[in-house]
Amino acid sequence: MTQALAAAPDIVVTPQPTGFGAEIVGLDLSKPLSPQVLAQVKAAWASHSVVAFPDQPLSLEALEAFTQAIGPFGVDPFIAPMAGHPNVLELRREPDEKATNFGAGWHSDWSFQKAPPAATLLRSQVVPPVGGDTLFADCSRAYDALSDAMKAMLAPLRAVHSATRAYGTQGVFAKETEKRTMEIIVSSEADKTLSHPLVRTHPVTGRKALFVSPTYTVGIEGMTLKEAHAILGFLFAHMTQDEFIYRHNWRKDMLLMWDNRCTVHLAEGGYDGHLRVMHRTTVAGDAPV
Repeated sequence: MTQALAAAPDIVVTPQPTGFGAEIVGLDLSKPLSPQVLAQVKAAWASHSVVAFPDQPLSLEALEAFTQAIGPFGVDPFIAPMAGHPNVLELRREPDEKATNFGAGWHSDWSFQKAPPAATLLRSQVVPPVGGDTLFADCSRAYDALSDAMKAMLAPLRAVHSATRAYGTQGVFAKETEKRTMEIIVSSEADKTLSHPLVRTHPVTGRKALFVSPTYTVGIEGMTLKEAHAILGFLFAHMTQDEFIYRHNWRKDMLLMWDNRCTVHLAEGGYDGHLRVMHRTTVAGDAPV
């Protein structure tokens, strides 16, 4: 029996005051969306970069189906997926865990891949009563705010990306001593590097954005480490200023989808002593240009 498409005559998109981040209501994501409604969702995502869908008590199968409506699954390395769901990561932190919360540094997901994911989707299963916000930085507006001279200097540069600081053989997780529920896979593969344009052009909107992060960007091609760190240090401080930040407050059964091509994000802690459970998927992207 064919499942009926979800009708959404009352779909409402409410942007944040800056236009970076929006909430979308009037949808039931447990059912397939019509092509017209899916196009509206994708347009809102392109316009606002981070979109939240409240009140979506989705099964893992429904989360997978909606992810695939956005695009094919991305590849998630270095973290063991859920049993029976090879494209879903469970981001679980038990009340007694002392390890740093996962995702605690500014980053764009898997930017060290040749074709990093276009989207990440994260759904809240158990939300602690305190802490746990996710912060996003708008790398497009951050780029727009730079001087013409700085834009001209950055235009030809290629940033070097690697997972080594997190998942490498000498990385943070390799040296971790506290118990962690999530199964992290430390690997020499994480020590490899590749480069992407430091300024990336979005394939849908055509907007330019800074494509670097403190977690995964380790240098700039053709520059000494000191030279690269001077430029990258300035950019990291610039792009994470309050004026470019959207702070997302979680509620139970909320699905969040963000654009890794023009944002970086950071997961805050502050919920020690409380259980937090989230389920995550990614959508495959293209090689940055």
